[in-house]
Amino acid sequence: MLQMRRISCADANAAAAIGEIRRKLSWNGDVVSPSGRQRTIEVFGEPLTPGEVVRRICRDVRERGFDAVAQFTRQLDGVVLAPHSVRVGPGELDRARENADSEFLATVRRVRANIWQFQTGILNRDAHLSVAGKYELQLRYRPLRRVGICIPGGAAAYPSTLLMTAVPAMAAGVREIAVVSPPTRNGANNPDVQAVCQELGIRELYRIGGAQGVAALAYGCEGIEPVDKIVGPGNIFVTLAKREVFGHVDIDMMAGPTEVVIIADATANPEHLASDLISQAEHSPGASLLITWHEPIIDQVAEAIDEQLEKLPRGQLARDSLEEFGALIVTRDRAEAIAVANAIAPEHLQVITDDAESVAKEIESAGAIFIGRHSPVAIGDYVAGPSHVLPTGGSARFASGLCANDFLKRTSVIQFTPSGLKDVAGDVRLLAEKEGLTGHSASVDIRVASG
Repeated sequence: MLQMRRISCADANAAAAIGEIRRKLSWNGDVVSPSGRQRTIEVFGEPLTPGEVVRRICRDVRERGFDAVAQFTRQLDGVVLAPHSVRVGPGELDRARENADSEFLATVRRVRANIWQFQTGILNRDAHLSVAGKYELQLRYRPLRRVGICIPGGAAAYPSTLLMTAVPAMAAGVREIAVVSPPTRNGANNPDVQAVCQELGIRELYRIGGAQGVAALAYGCEGIEPVDKIVGPGNIFVTLAKREVFGHVDIDMMAGPTEVVIIADATANPEHLASDLISQAEHSPGASLLITWHEPIIDQVAEAIDEQLEKLPRGQLARDSLEEFGALIVTRDRAEAIAVANAIAPEHLQVITDDAESVAKEIESAGAIFIGRHSPVAIGDYVAGPSHVLPTGGSARFASGLCANDFLKRTSVIQFTPSGLKDVAGDVRLLAEKEGLTGHSASVDIRVASG
């Protein structure tokens, strides 16, 4: 029988109970398996925190280059890498695409078209403002030259993540894309991942995962040119490594384990709700929270979860995740349900109520919102145009999902005429004097005086 946490917002400790679930699954939550902790001791000789592990790996890769990458790949992944074997060769990419299922490739093309249409449609455009005879101002956008993408490769393969990261970058005009993924059957060695790379025209796929993969992209090493920005999801070590290299390169966000919050009322189908909660939990870990003011549906959903878990290959993993990171939350009314969802600021928010569009308009913070019973999160994960790389752990309060505009840098362009410079000289002079930077005003005055 499912032992999923139940929380009533009428209880005084409800907020603390919800907050504890969030804390455990944030990138500060130290979510590492017992085997992972043991491996840390074996490699480093002491029980380091994930943050300490990442700092050591990134420092070593920066200082020793490929030798450090190969060392950590051997110690952590059990794979021996050589400079000539770290990159998946063009022949291997060609064979993967040639051997790929034709229906799979057709799906990839359709999804790519969906993403491309959406991402090109939202691209920032150059802006221009001019005052005749005075000045011209521009805001100019240019794509990043080179981007690195992290693709997970642990318990499952993720060709969808490749599509959801690479296609927005291509839509922005990025010329060079380098992909790193663990040297596993679900990572860089996965034929489907290789086939999608080839289909998209990506020629750089490297057999490196974890913090060492992030560091290799950021600092470069033998055979790998450094990038300007690193995007894509990963485990806590990948996430912390992205934080470690930020400033040397740009990153997309600090993303942790996946999560879904569902707001539902009496009109929702309990079996649909159960399947939606399971779909995120099967990532294991993944947070799955149902919020409702219709208390009878809680038992119906719990019963449906039990039935559905028995039929899924990853059912036990999903069950463990639901029991540790899931919750069935009862609020006193609709307004409180919306308030709780806004406080959580989830990665994915589903609204399945009789007034779903109205509820969605009251949501202030969410990575992506799915409205109505025909819009499960899986649609956003796989085929819709917005990227499925989204802020987690409550960071949707201030962060947004990945999009093509994140691969653009903007530059202001300023051009004044003699008349325009004369008009603003007094303002420059006054502000410069207030700040004690008289050289600033002098650089204007000398031009005004000389005409």
